[in-house]
Amino acid sequence: MIPGAAAVWKSLPAAQRRMILILIAAIAVANIDQPFPELAPLQHGPTLALALAAPWLLRRWPLSNGAVACVLAFLLLHTLGGRYIYSYVPYDDWARAISGHDLSSSLGWRRNGYDRLVHFAFGALLTAPIAQAAYRHGAMRRRWSLCFAFVTVGFVGAAYEIFEWLLTIIAAGETADWYNGQQGDIWDPQKDLLAAQAGAALALLLPVVRRIGQAQSPVLINPNHPGGPSR
Repeated sequence: MIPGAAAVWKSLPAAQRRMILILIAAIAVANIDQPFPELAPLQHGPTLALALAAPWLLRRWPLSNGAVACVLAFLLLHTLGGRYIYSYVPYDDWARAISGHDLSSSLGWRRNGYDRLVHFAFGALLTAPIAQAAYRHGAMRRRWSLCFAFVTVGFVGAAYEIFEWLLTIIAAGETADWYNGQQGDIWDPQKDLLAAQAGAALALLLPVVRRIGQAQSPVLINPNHPGGPSR
């Protein structure tokens, strides 16, 4: 065990420890009978690394339970999409099993839209945690922290689309196309960015998001840890 790991783990609020365990369990379940094993490390490796590093990150830069729950919800959506490399999430099969009708036919969709949902969720769910981190650890005023979160969603989304472009150049062929999930849409990056910004804009209109974004620090077991006491 890494020295001090037990102390770091115990210093977190119990709710946050449970959320980290839920994420690790979801990653494990997503890799049972994995349909795309060659791409699983690309999809789930970064998420697992983040889950394992979360105790140290949250000890150094503590967030409220609500903010961590928003991050967890986004990562669970990503983990589900990663299992099916996004382009093949079988939501139509699930819808038919429940209602007898599929979503694509009912809504006139011509492509698998799960990736667009997750891009929207990126903006909708991560705006509050980003704003809270900026307000709490970046010494920003409340309104500026929300503006910062909105801009950060766009910046991170654009950086990710550039990463996907570079992956296409390096990997090329079917692997890159599967990972990127363009599904033949040349405007896929622009639509993904629009979905994320729309999610962030909607989040800013919701009072609950503003409350989470401006929440005070939780009380930690050790007030002398590097993240400092609650304020």
